[in-house]
Amino acid sequence: MIGLILIAVGGVWIAQGSGTMHGSVMTGHSQYTVLGVVVVLVGVALVGWAWRVRSGKR
Repeated sequence: MIGLILIAVGGVWIAQGSGTMHGSVMTGHSQYTVLGVVVVLVGVALVGWAWRVRSGKR
């Protein structure tokens, strides 16, 4: 669950940092794009870890 939330938040940060999504002080600041990518990667890692734990494969 937290992994999915991190993926969504990271996606918003990427969109705002790249200027695709407007209406925030984060719009157009490339450091938020980089932070968004890092957050998405952490979220993907958490989802992958949870999936492996649930399927019993460690």
